Amino acid sequence: MSEVKKVVLAYSGGLDTSVILKWLQDTYQCEVITFTADIGQGEELEPARRKAEKFGIKPENIFIDDLREEFVRDFVFPMFRANAVYEGEYLLGTSIARPLIAKRQIEIANQVGADAVSHGATGKGNDQVRFELGYYALNPAIKVIAPWREWDLLSREKLLAYAEKAGIEIDMKHKNGGAPYSMDANLLHISFEGRHLEDPKAEAEESMWRWTVSPEQAPDTAEYVDLEYERGDIVGINGEKLTPAQVLTKLNELGGKHGIGRLDLVENRYVGMKSRGCYETPGGTIMLRGHRAIESITLDREVAHLKDDLMPRYAALVYNGYWWSPERKALQVLIDYSQEHVNGWVRLKLYKGNVYTVARDSKDTLFDKTIATFDDDGGAYNQADAGGFIKLNALRMRIENKAGRK
Repeated sequence: MSEVKKVVLAYSGGLDTSVILKWLQDTYQCEVITFTADIGQGEELEPARRKAEKFGIKPENIFIDDLREEFVRDFVFPMFRANAVYEGEYLLGTSIARPLIAKRQIEIANQVGADAVSHGATGKGNDQVRFELGYYALNPAIKVIAPWREWDLLSREKLLAYAEKAGIEIDMKHKNGGAPYSMDANLLHISFEGRHLEDPKAEAEESMWRWTVSPEQAPDTAEYVDLEYERGDIVGINGEKLTPAQVLTKLNELGGKHGIGRLDLVENRYVGMKSRGCYETPGGTIMLRGHRAIESITLDREVAHLKDDLMPRYAALVYNGYWWSPERKALQVLIDYSQEHVNGWVRLKLYKGNVYTVARDSKDTLFDKTIATFDDDGGAYNQADAGGFIKLNALRMRIENKAGRK
């Protein structure tokens, strides 16, 4: 092993990262700094502190940071300004959290003078790519330790045996064969993978879902919600001004109540394999519908179409871990420029797993009723002009036909 004096570990306090913490101490004989990010996973994080202390981690080397507002303000909101959806369905809930964790990890490494960082992502997944592209973009000289690509603890039995020998607490769910799913949660979503879901023919059990009721169990009465926008971001709900994290928390509650935001997806991972996952993104689903609705009256047609053309590229950059790349940053400048006049309000109806747009308005609207009306427009639009427009656009096809190309 190359010499490592100090390493910052992305630490959840769970079994896997607890094993990694001890493995780093045993294998690299180095000082370990733990970093636990609160990005709205809804779990008590203080146990991570106590577990780290049991491994001899000094109190000043235990970082537990509340990043919820930064997560939504600087990562989720910019992504939703782009209307980013990967492969037509996935709202990128896991993907968008990784660049923030990598950013804070590197900041801590710089602060404490660490020469390495470490994470618990496996060698099969996308997260190793997302973390490490972030690390190298923010600190090109940093050493990265990826235990799952180095150690021989590649089976659950070996992992549990190592944990038991090291005196690591093993809860009953792991002793009895492990949790039924691998879960990842933050303020934007919760994802489920593994075990039962590894068979794409098997329907997910109803008991798996945590945030949403089934549409069948949702209220029989629709609920209306008004979203207020400034420069493409939601700043208020139903007349109440809210912070970014409060916005997403409120929309998660509303969406979950009405069975909105469930997704069962087989996606194409960056490392080359197909992977089945189930996702709950109630607030994000509402946000996407609302944002497209406010853009529909405030964005120029060609700007809107350009954004739609670029969106799959933007989504792929986020999914594949290129948040800190120059091309994502360049796209963000264009997207954010387009949002200057995306102001106003949208009214949505939530009902039985669905989100419907029912009204919208803006002081910056481009909708002109005097032109769009089916009644007498008083000369605002000369319908005869359409004839020349059509003939000019048909000219190349008429010439092709005359040339015998049919």
